[in-house]
Amino acid sequence: MADPLHQFQIVPLVDFGQVTLPVFGVQQLAFTNSHLAMTLAFLVVVAFLQLATAGATIVPGRRQAVGETLFGMIDGVTSSIIGHEGKKFFPFVFTIFTLILAMNLLGMFLTFTATSQLAVTATFALITILMVIGIGIVRHGLGFFLLFWPTSAPLAIRPVVGLIEFLSFLLRPITLALRLFGNMLGGHIALKIFAGFVVSMGAVALAGGIGLLGLPVAALSLGMVVALTALEFLVAFLQAFVFAVLTSIYLNDVVNLGHGH
Repeated sequence: MADPLHQFQIVPLVDFGQVTLPVFGVQQLAFTNSHLAMTLAFLVVVAFLQLATAGATIVPGRRQAVGETLFGMIDGVTSSIIGHEGKKFFPFVFTIFTLILAMNLLGMFLTFTATSQLAVTATFALITILMVIGIGIVRHGLGFFLLFWPTSAPLAIRPVVGLIEFLSFLLRPITLALRLFGNMLGGHIALKIFAGFVVSMGAVALAGGIGLLGLPVAALSLGMVVALTALEFLVAFLQAFVFAVLTSIYLNDVVNLGHGH
């Protein structure tokens, strides 16, 4: 349990046996701690939205005020970035934001953080980029590829700039996935390491004698745990918000394709 990576191990909770898939062959089918964390996050989001909107009044109570704050914040993001069509994409961006936020925050209380798994963050990123491509093609047809032909650049260098734009577009889902994954993974590893110092140095101090020198180290490590915990709560919110902002930026590129290209 002292291993800081142990907390990220996927453990089957209910084993359904093996299944044979056309492409992937024989696979083990199970309900894991990762599924449990994601399911709990979904239920928390649904319960929160129900509580926030139930019995809504003109003068909001505490629950309604929190819900309206989150609604207003993401609505402000989509409207300010995408423009007057931002409200059309508000449900998608808000869903992504609340699910990621719930997974991040639940990871602070549970022994497993779903967003510390690259497969989870990559799925969110893939859904986002497919949404962007789909909207771009539906709205503009082949004109979608104008995204990679910057008309504001001199004609001679447009192919080079266009290639850079295309490569940048391909990297978007990768950076979306790695940013969220890396922040959640790194923060929890740091917490585990400093928490381990508290326990190990405290045990050394209990031995007495020269071992008492471990007491200041344990106290310092405990202070770091408290500070990192506060920072992790902030990071949990910021990473969900950054994901929502970047999603809105990518949607804006295809919604307002003729502007700035």
